[in-house]
Formats: sequence, C-alpha cells, structure tokens
Amino acid sequence: MIPRDLLATAVVPDGETLRLFRRGDDFMIVLDRNELMNSRMSGSEEALATMTCARLAGRSAPHLLIGGYGMGFTLRAALAVLGPQARLSVVELVPEIVAWARGPMATLTAGCLDDPRVSVIDGDVAMSIRKRQDVYDAILLDVDNGPDGLTRAGNDGLYSARGLAAARAALTPGGILAVWSAAPDKPFARRLADAGFGVDEEVVRARSNGKGPRHVIWFATKA
Repeated sequence: MIPRDLLATAVVPDGETLRLFRRGDDFMIVLDRNELMNSRMSGSEEALATMTCARLAGRSAPHLLIGGYGMGFTLRAALAVLGPQARLSVVELVPEIVAWARGPMATLTAGCLDDPRVSVIDGDVAMSIRKRQDVYDAILLDVDNGPDGLTRAGNDGLYSARGLAAARAALTPGGILAVWSAAPDKPFARRLADAGFGVDEEVVRARSNGKGPRHVIWFATKA
C-alpha cells in the first residue's frame, strides 16, 4: 500500500487541526479522524456548480459567491461553464487552504485562482453575506459537512433562520442559494421553505463517475 504522507497542518478558528495528506497522486484534508475532502471524490462538489449555473441560464454576467474553497472542485466547474463576464467571489476562512492550493496542490488547482473572473476573500462567508443586499445571483455553500456542522460551531449561523434570511437578502431576484451536504436534513429543508425560498432537493453521487456515497444539494430560489 502506498503510504500517506503528512504535508501540512492548519488550525480552524475556534476549532481543531486540519491536516493535508498525500497518497500517491491523491490529496486528503482530514479533521481528527474525519476525511473532509479527497481529490478522488469531486462529483457532488462539481454538481454544486454546474447545476446552479444551469439554473442561472440567461444571465450573461452572473456574480457567484462561493463559500469555502476546499480543493477547488466547485470553483473550477463553475469557471468551465460560465462566460467571460461572470464574476466569482471565493470566501475561505482558513488562509492555509488557499496556500495549499497554490503550493502542494498547485497541479490540482490548475491555475483557477488566477482566473481574472475570480477574487479570493479571506474571512467568514457569513460576514460576506451579511454585508451585501441584492448583489449575488447565486450563493454556493460548501462549508463544513453541511447544515450539521462538524468543524466549527460558528458555521451553524449560516444555516439558522437568521442566516438564511441574510442569504435571501444578499441574492438578486430569482437568485439561488445552493447548499451542499453530506447527508439529508429534513429540518434544514423546512427552514429553507420557511425563509421564503422555493426549494429543490437533489441527491448526487460523490464521484464524478456516478458512484460513491450519496450527497445532497438544496437549490433554494428567491422569489
């Protein structure tokens, strides 16, 4: 078996230590014993982008806010299908994640962070959402493990009634809040509806070949 090599570590604010591993050509980001991300499993994160962008068809210059860079699967998928006038603001709470993307994972990153359509914001995506109104055509959240926070208790505010109201205010009319989750969450789906969104729940596979665990994406449309 190919050994797993520890490349770097980073501390999540008010949380535990993230560890970046490499095994052969594969990368893994691990929290305690939980593997948060693996470069072999990108399908559902890519679907978060492509399925959102399909719902934005007809908008020539959409502005997307992506919460959480991760391994960049969502960002790269969005860039591949959006036109030259699109704007993508990527908010990442842990600066080391972006440093890893430009460093040991540069081959995987494939220059997406240097695309002229992309701006990178260091900080909490909840703050970026609260600051703006009627600005974003879509907000894509791949933060933590979904509404059931794993890495940071502070992320719970994104998925609360107050957090959803802030997201709705930050969206343009007909804008979409797209939320990735590792598992279903019926109470969260109800909160989306209660917040005034039209809700479409999709089940997608973790791998781009249609295999692997089932993940959930909610597409919540602002009326």
